[in-house]
Amino acid sequence: MSGRGRLTLCAFAATLMAATALLPLVDPATWIVLAAFLLALQSGAGALARRVPLARTVTIAIQAVVSLLALTVVFAREEALLLLLPGPEAFGRFGELLTAGATDVGQYAIPAPGTDGIRLLVVGGVLVIGLAVDALAVTFRSAAPAGLPLLALYSVAAGLAGGGGASWLWFLLAGCGYLVLLLAEGRDRLSQWGRVFGGAPRAAGGGSGGLDLAGGPVAPVRTGRRIGVVALGVALAVPAALPALSGGLLGGSGDGAGPGSGGGTISAVNPLVSLKDSLNQGEQTEWLKYRTNAGSTSDMYLRLVALDQFDGTSWKSSQRPVRDVPRELPRPDGLSGSVPTTEITTNLTASGAYEQKWLPMPYPATSVDIGGRWRYEPAGRMLVGDDRQTTKGVAYQVTSLRVQPTAEQLAKAGEAPVPLVREYTRVPESLPAEVRLTALKVTVGAMNDYERAVKLQDWFASDGGFRYDTTVSSGTGVEAISRFLKQKEGFCIHFSFSMAAMARTLGIPARVAVGFTPGTPTADGAMSVGNRDAHAWPELYFEGVGWTRFEPTPTRGTAPEYTRQQTPGGGATSPAQPEATASAAASAAPSVSESCPAQARRLGECGGPSEPGAPVVDDAGTPASTIALVGLGVAVVLLIPFLPLLWRTRVRALRLGSPGRTAADGAARTLAVWQEVIDTAWDHGVVPDESQTPRRTAARIVRLGRLEGDAADAVHRVARSVEQVLYAPDPRPGAGLADEAALVRAGLRAVAGRGARLRALLLPRSAVRVMWAASVRWAAVTDRWGARRRRWADRWAAALRRPSRQRG
Repeated sequence: MSGRGRLTLCAFAATLMAATALLPLVDPATWIVLAAFLLALQSGAGALARRVPLARTVTIAIQAVVSLLALTVVFAREEALLLLLPGPEAFGRFGELLTAGATDVGQYAIPAPGTDGIRLLVVGGVLVIGLAVDALAVTFRSAAPAGLPLLALYSVAAGLAGGGGASWLWFLLAGCGYLVLLLAEGRDRLSQWGRVFGGAPRAAGGGSGGLDLAGGPVAPVRTGRRIGVVALGVALAVPAALPALSGGLLGGSGDGAGPGSGGGTISAVNPLVSLKDSLNQGEQTEWLKYRTNAGSTSDMYLRLVALDQFDGTSWKSSQRPVRDVPRELPRPDGLSGSVPTTEITTNLTASGAYEQKWLPMPYPATSVDIGGRWRYEPAGRMLVGDDRQTTKGVAYQVTSLRVQPTAEQLAKAGEAPVPLVREYTRVPESLPAEVRLTALKVTVGAMNDYERAVKLQDWFASDGGFRYDTTVSSGTGVEAISRFLKQKEGFCIHFSFSMAAMARTLGIPARVAVGFTPGTPTADGAMSVGNRDAHAWPELYFEGVGWTRFEPTPTRGTAPEYTRQQTPGGGATSPAQPEATASAAASAAPSVSESCPAQARRLGECGGPSEPGAPVVDDAGTPASTIALVGLGVAVVLLIPFLPLLWRTRVRALRLGSPGRTAADGAARTLAVWQEVIDTAWDHGVVPDESQTPRRTAARIVRLGRLEGDAADAVHRVARSVEQVLYAPDPRPGAGLADEAALVRAGLRAVAGRGARLRALLLPRSAVRVMWAASVRWAAVTDRWGARRRRWADRWAAALRRPSRQRG
């Protein structure tokens, strides 16, 4: 294979290996097969154009045209001329797909569904990177700068994926692809000087540890190696500096863009922090006070945030794009006009002791009147503080809907949108099978998703023998769920997380809401909400109703009317009409409740001092296999920089090992020690010159290595021993050669600077010999395989000719 052909294959492999870093971002990952096929067409077009040969710019243009035609066939063939040639309609289709893809990546959580728009963005991006790598490395014969587009591809993918999963594996693949490209370029350049990867046959005894003792011509110290090391180092550092995203594909953590920007994301404090501690505090501390015109406050759950991601370790909220708070919030997703709704107004005041980034609101809110720097997250219909904005001491008014679906409406709910089902029914592979089996067992006989949801709720709340206990060890991972289902003891976290996970295994879109129960009435007619009202509950999606609350936690909150036996009917109020009851004026400054609620006293939950905090749960349920895999990955990554050092130490030990018993063994060991002296000098900057005799090589090492005294004499003594072995009629190997090599090494280290000594230790230049040896062995393997294939072909041809001779 020619040098350019080898470079083309390596450029293709390097691009594809770097593109694997995008695999965690899109589900399913079958797009990588399409990308590989189109990338192969692009590389093949470039290889054919270079064989003509054509001008470099023409070659790149041909590759770009081939890539465009291939994309047209895959994504816009119905709008193309003859299903191949892109015209105005095809370009219009590309524009539509790119726009849809940009919208999708901002809407879906990672991994995003493989829509046509997202696939065009990913596959097209890989082709653009592949064209840049091929042009730099093959067309312009400069592989080192080709690391920059590869670095960009890997860094963007690693930054978006957040370093989770097996991110170290993607780095290893991308780094190995780039190194293979650099080595192929180096071999191609050196091959122009004649046979490079070879040398004299190995002497008996294998004193070189499996390498040719004579070696081959030395590769020049190229700038490309240094660029490669820097590029790989940047590839490690850049993803760490990029915002890690656990949610929206183009979201980011940070402070957000602030008011008026209309975009960006905000990373808020986890709303579950100290939830268990808050529930276990004996004395109720008031955090919120509100007045509402709702006829009943039993459904006045104040919602902070929705947790929509379950990765097997914890439930968490996606970091999605946020925007300025609109005057009127959009209508809730999935809510049809046939479902009865009532508009209510609530005025809330937060105490100075309650400081949280998420704003407590009745769900679903339709408008919010609040001052300060707040942003709106549409998917969860949540408000989050921007630029250090918190709930501390704020007063605000919320208009919301009281949604009152009937059991019949929920039972007849239609199919939910496919993207929503895909996102909100995803469960980790580590989820025990018993969770789904239990869900199936509990819901036996249910005719639809609504009946299944009610059966799950009732099983947790009353029929399953569960007991509410806030002293149970918390946890949100799969092990915590499995333990909870066996022990049947826990608090709202366990009930809500377990019901949501089981609903997902049944194909019902589910998430977990975190916030507060309605609170306790006060003497002045307002409602007081405190630390002991912190709560979590599941929300399940039903088309036509939207996200619907359920209450599986016993003795906490109230079960919704639509989940009870007697479900009240009622017509829709369109437009929604407010209920006339209590005053809508905001309450005065909040105060600490003087006594524990009666229900809490009955449960024996009153006692110790309270500390303000925001309702998060850490999970101790990380699987041992995950820990072992991560540990192994870290060990491998940490070991890679020391591979040259380990290899060099091993080779040195073999060369300077115990002498053999025969004269041939002694001769081989003398040559091995001489090779070690040459390589030691090379590691310290004295590049070998294989054209010199041993005596002149020794003088050159002494001069360039600035050796004096015993070290200089040791080099000459080893050289004289080599001359004896090579030229004397009766070779007499020298004695004490290992000590002589140690003197030379000590002398070179003594005159070298600190940086040179460190380079000789960690990145020895002579380590390139292992690449040369591997290349020689590979060439030998391919030669043997070629000869064997030719023999098979000759035998096959002879077998085909034999019957014709017999017939003659």
